[in-house]
Amino acid sequence: MTGSGPTRHATPTRILHWLIAVMVFSTLIVGYTMLNSLGNYSTLLLVHKSLGVAILTLMVLRIINRFMQRLPAFPATVGPREKKFVVVSERSMYTLLFAQPLVGWAMVSASGIPVVIFGSVRLPRIAPFDATLFGVLRQTHTILAYYLVVIIAVHVSVILLHSVTLRDGMLSRMTFRLLRAGADGGGESQTDERSGT
Repeated sequence: MTGSGPTRHATPTRILHWLIAVMVFSTLIVGYTMLNSLGNYSTLLLVHKSLGVAILTLMVLRIINRFMQRLPAFPATVGPREKKFVVVSERSMYTLLFAQPLVGWAMVSASGIPVVIFGSVRLPRIAPFDATLFGVLRQTHTILAYYLVVIIAVHVSVILLHSVTLRDGMLSRMTFRLLRAGADGGGESQTDERSGT
């Protein structure tokens, strides 16, 4: 990319990114709490399933959006090897965020429990009722959750390294300039329009 390209991710990309981020952190917290709170297990399970399906839906939109938008250039501080690492980590995160809800959905299906989200919306089963399969899927769901925590930690650490230590504007590629929008005469909205949003 050249200097004439966008310097920030398109607005839909940024909105989806932060929505998914909030939902993923919420789902992980609810999942951990669910395993350690027998009294509220059924309520937490319903919330956990609902968030999982919401993440899956948003990830489908995110993947479609990924191929429709131009990506901003990396800061000059990002070398060729790190660019490859970023691409691999991004694909890994996309894969995990897409696979984890599907594994959870299949796990609930295999348990024999109705797949109900948001209180009353019933989803079809995507796996047969099978105790052995349920055990395998539950273990897989747990392992994927740990992998997800690790890759999120790596992602956040890299962004903090660039933003706090190198001060190269890496984080600004995914943030919003709400406070500066009025001061620069709406420059962000004009930039977003030129980048196809």
